[in-house]
Amino acid sequence: MRTTDIGHRTMAMPAHPAPLGRRAQVPTGGAPCPIVAMTTRHFRRDMQRIAVPHVEAQLVVRLGPTIPGGLDIHALGVRPKVQRKFIRGGQHAVLVRLQPGTYERALGVSAGELTGRMVPLEDLWSRTHAHALQEQLASAPDTEAACTLLKTAISAHAARTTSARAPSPLLQAALDLLQVASVTRTAQALDISERQLRRILHDAVGIGPKTVSRLVRFQQAVRAAQSARAINWSNIAVDAGYYDQAHLIAEFRAIADSTPRMLMTELRSA
Repeated sequence: MRTTDIGHRTMAMPAHPAPLGRRAQVPTGGAPCPIVAMTTRHFRRDMQRIAVPHVEAQLVVRLGPTIPGGLDIHALGVRPKVQRKFIRGGQHAVLVRLQPGTYERALGVSAGELTGRMVPLEDLWSRTHAHALQEQLASAPDTEAACTLLKTAISAHAARTTSARAPSPLLQAALDLLQVASVTRTAQALDISERQLRRILHDAVGIGPKTVSRLVRFQQAVRAAQSARAINWSNIAVDAGYYDQAHLIAEFRAIADSTPRMLMTELRSA
């Protein structure tokens, strides 16, 4: 694939990035679109990549002379901790975040089976479909065309997978509520038990509601710090739903193996 040097660019499905827990565009037939957003990245030099965890699974395409065969495609399950990986310069990547509740349709594997794993696409799709997509991506003229190919292929696979279980109708409400409420209050608001809530989230995302809530708070804190001119961790802690700054620091150590200040330095360097 001939790539354009576009650095780091995010393309959402639809036109604007969908916040965590927001339903993506719904196509004909009532099933949610499998894709939340697509991000393209060009790693111009050798560097340490810092991946902040999301509650969405991802499909990742990597291209470049340091990749065996010049191209590979992997599915990444939800990872509850920050990931650090050394990347060789010259690589391009397209990252596709998938809508919770669509993993089985889009990838052919349940959310629970994918959690914490990186699996080659050819181990999930039929070898014929996986290799056809690889060939198309290898000959794509640029990253814009590659994104279009990925969207088409993922949507087509989701349409073919008619045996996948439909997500709970309470899934979206649960994801929305966990951004602002505790697990107990979320279950109460949905009029279900906490055990039912855990099953709904595990089936659709691969992790339980407590982990979802932790990752949501962490993401909100990181985004707030990245957008602030002067970082006030006490205010960020309150706004993100932590008890206090000490709680925020403890969660950063648990999720990122780092203090908040150190993590922000890493992210700026990356």
